[in-house]
Amino acid sequence: MKTIFTLLLLAATLVSYSQSTDMPAKDKPGQNEISPIDTTPRVTGIGGIFFGTENPKALKEWYGKHLGLAIDAYGSPFEFRNANRPEEINYLMWSPYKTGNEYFKPSAKDFMINYRVQNLEGLVRNLRAKGVTIVDSIETYEYGKFVHIMDPEGYKVELWEPVDSVFTNIGGATTK
Repeated sequence: MKTIFTLLLLAATLVSYSQSTDMPAKDKPGQNEISPIDTTPRVTGIGGIFFGTENPKALKEWYGKHLGLAIDAYGSPFEFRNANRPEEINYLMWSPYKTGNEYFKPSAKDFMINYRVQNLEGLVRNLRAKGVTIVDSIETYEYGKFVHIMDPEGYKVELWEPVDSVFTNIGGATTK
């Protein structure tokens, strides 16, 4: 009798496991893990924070001195691990610009967030179909693809499909 009970318990466990693994990861409660083959056009994180200031050089120095940010010519590159691929190093750029810098145009606001995305081409197609203003064409660089959009409040938003390995190979100080 004990053997039959053990077999029934094992069978119930296997059925339960089979049903739970058949469910897509995004539908599993408490799961937000992304499969390495997921190509859904979407934002995956923050890639940069850019803002205007009267004296970018002095502000970068202040943040380096008082808060320990690793400062370079552009601001501070932050290094972090990819939650879905922990062996992969990812980067975020914190960068002050001179107030009124053309980099923020056509926005009248001196602030822009860069979002890390996957499948930039697909995302741009989806956004265009939904009537979102696409500011420019996708540009490709060694370290990734970029495009800019406008949000409903008039903020310019940068979308970046990164190639983080380029930054890893370059090396240099990062904020961790």
